[in-house]
Amino acid sequence: MHIFKDPSIWLKNLFIDSGLSYDFAAFLSTITLVSVVAFLSWLSNLVTKTIINKIVTRIVIRSKSQWDDVFLEQKVFSRLSHFAPALVIYFMSGWALKGSLFWLTFVHNMNYIYMLAISMIVMLSFIEAWHKIYETLPISRHRNIKGYVQLVKILVILITILLIVSVVFKKDISKLVAGLGAMAAVLILVFKDTLLGFVGSIQLSANKMLKVGDWITMDNRGVDGVVTDITLNTVKVQNFDKTIITIPTYALVSESFQNWIGMEESGVRQIKRAIFIDMTSIKFIDKELKTRLSVIPVLRHQIEKAETGPGIDVAKDDTFFNPNRLTNLGLFRYYTEEYLKNHPHIDKGNTSVLRHRPPEGNGLPLQVVTFSSGTTLVPYENVQSEIFEHIIAMLKEFDLRVFQQPTGEDLRKLSQLKSE
Repeated sequence: MHIFKDPSIWLKNLFIDSGLSYDFAAFLSTITLVSVVAFLSWLSNLVTKTIINKIVTRIVIRSKSQWDDVFLEQKVFSRLSHFAPALVIYFMSGWALKGSLFWLTFVHNMNYIYMLAISMIVMLSFIEAWHKIYETLPISRHRNIKGYVQLVKILVILITILLIVSVVFKKDISKLVAGLGAMAAVLILVFKDTLLGFVGSIQLSANKMLKVGDWITMDNRGVDGVVTDITLNTVKVQNFDKTIITIPTYALVSESFQNWIGMEESGVRQIKRAIFIDMTSIKFIDKELKTRLSVIPVLRHQIEKAETGPGIDVAKDDTFFNPNRLTNLGLFRYYTEEYLKNHPHIDKGNTSVLRHRPPEGNGLPLQVVTFSSGTTLVPYENVQSEIFEHIIAMLKEFDLRVFQQPTGEDLRKLSQLKSE
């Protein structure tokens, strides 16, 4: 029974009885017990991992819940097995190193640091597992908490480092925290981006300004794409040219950006583009143009309405003071609005209008404002192109011209006319 009470003395006496010297017998007994403790710690880790891999994994796979699968995927259970050898070393090192207080204290301290490191790793895996579970919930589509998760991880790491430093240097952790308070200004300077990112993450999440999958644009930073990741310090955006742009999180709060989620959720997309009309081609309609345009039923009705409206004096129909006298541009605007109302890919629930913009020396801007009934890129661009191709092609029917800068062909023809 003496072997279980004090195995170091039993082994030492055994070696002395074998003819070894006292010092060598003491050294050899210590080495033997250290080897036994190391073997038992390795064996405990192996047994614990086997239990987790064989039993716990089988239970998790058979479980109907998906949450435990996430914990298994993040290796929360397997990393807990590292506590087994640490506990074996902690409780059995007193036997192996009874004769050496220095090495016993050293091993206990290293074992304590090892357990703190394992605890930190398990906590980080646990936090990440809960984050993965949160991302499966519907609320995660509108509330991104990755920044908060990263902050909690940083706090766990900092606390672990403080505990390890307190063990290594044998300092009270409260004094270390007080020392960090004195270095607050330096810490704020070092972690400036992290603090700004944390504040930015809170504002983005609390105000529902941004989430993964949103299409955003920031012209001053060259951003035009879909948000792929939101972290404590950065937001990653994949532009439509497949490039990745990383911007600081706080920049989305301090600067202006455009989020297209409202357009995507509404199911319609605005078309807003102008063509420039040569102002010298704008005129009142004459009899020839009236006859030609009356072939179009919509325009014939509009012309008849103007000619037979209340207060119209037929005898003064051609005077400049007739308020109902029609222009070719006015008829063109009316025709285009009717064309948009009857277009199969234009949303009927939103207003379609053609309006003049202030001229700036390049003709009269005639702006089309309407909404397509789809938001995806290719159908939207096809509808927009189809509309403006039709508008430009119809201009000549109203004796209107598009204003454009002179081309090389125009200059060549002009030079030919001068030479003739």
